[in-house]
Amino acid sequence: MLETSRRARRMERHHKLRKQPPLNLVSLMDIFTILVFFLLVNSSSTQQLPNNSALTLPTSVATKVPDETIVVVITKSDILVQGRKVASIAEVLADSSDSIPALKEELEFQASKEMQDATDENIAAKAITIMGDENISYDLIRRILTSCQQASYTKIAFAANQIARKAAKE
Repeated sequence: MLETSRRARRMERHHKLRKQPPLNLVSLMDIFTILVFFLLVNSSSTQQLPNNSALTLPTSVATKVPDETIVVVITKSDILVQGRKVASIAEVLADSSDSIPALKEELEFQASKEMQDATDENIAAKAITIMGDENISYDLIRRILTSCQQASYTKIAFAANQIARKAAKE
């Protein structure tokens, strides 16, 4: 029998000590599973409008998905821009002017904030979504639209509840 040399035995011991442990796939799979669930939950393709129980939105059968814009909410007592109170409905209706100065000022402020990260297409037409109760007076809507136009918001959309279209009968 051949005896191995001292050097060969020493090298064999050395290589046994440097052996790499196997890759633990269980913890790696856990991390990827958590990552997939996180991405599924947070990658919604629809914009969520603020939920306000004080509003009854009109209904619509439109299928186009709304873009993310500044939201003006008109409750029964207040006008809110991005959740912040701008004016009271009673004060606005008591005033005889065609626009709402506080709303126009807030929209101009919001526009100046968005100009920092705006692209060329956003500069051309600023968009806004008006979310109001279906029983709002036309005079109030007209004043809000005038204020939006004075603040250079030309793409104005109204929020509505989407109802399903009835299937065509065969």
